[in-house]
Amino acid sequence: MKRFILLLTFALSACAGEMTANIQTVDGVDANQYLGTWYEIARLDNRFERDLEQVTATYSLREDGGIKVINRGFNTQKNDWSEAEGKAYFTQPINKDGTYKGQLKVSFFGPFYGPYNIIALDKIHYNYALVTSGKEYLWILSRTPQLTYPIKQELMAQAKALGYPTENLIFVKQANQVEYESGRHVVPAHN
Repeated sequence: MKRFILLLTFALSACAGEMTANIQTVDGVDANQYLGTWYEIARLDNRFERDLEQVTATYSLREDGGIKVINRGFNTQKNDWSEAEGKAYFTQPINKDGTYKGQLKVSFFGPFYGPYNIIALDKIHYNYALVTSGKEYLWILSRTPQLTYPIKQELMAQAKALGYPTENLIFVKQANQVEYESGRHVVPAHN
């Protein structure tokens, strides 16, 4: 587990300055809507997630105003669960409407931070997201263990247009979990 945390930290820290000018992050991210559990649908290969299936990221509020991050996955080689706890903070000032630009910094080890950039987001229901940490790292996330084919294809097309090698995406095996509450994370609209 320590190896998982160290590799994640160093990998993210190494690519902190790699965002290119043509990659824009989503604006208007409601932090409260983003909280909760996200299932990893696909990712570009990286050392710190190698051999992991059933990967999830769970976000909750911290007392200091940041976000607690719990990344969890089942290591098929060790036949055991790996878990890493970190913290994240939005890097841009809060917008007038209480939302943020989708740029965060995340740390799993000490004072070292790496970027966490939301480059696509279902801002209506917060059901899926496309996240990057530089040109070497890309994740497709969903609120459910499966994501419909048209949405996956659209997110992959967006990533491809930005120069990501989507032909190298690894589609993460998830358990056939159906106990999720669809829409539970969505705040009802006010009339």
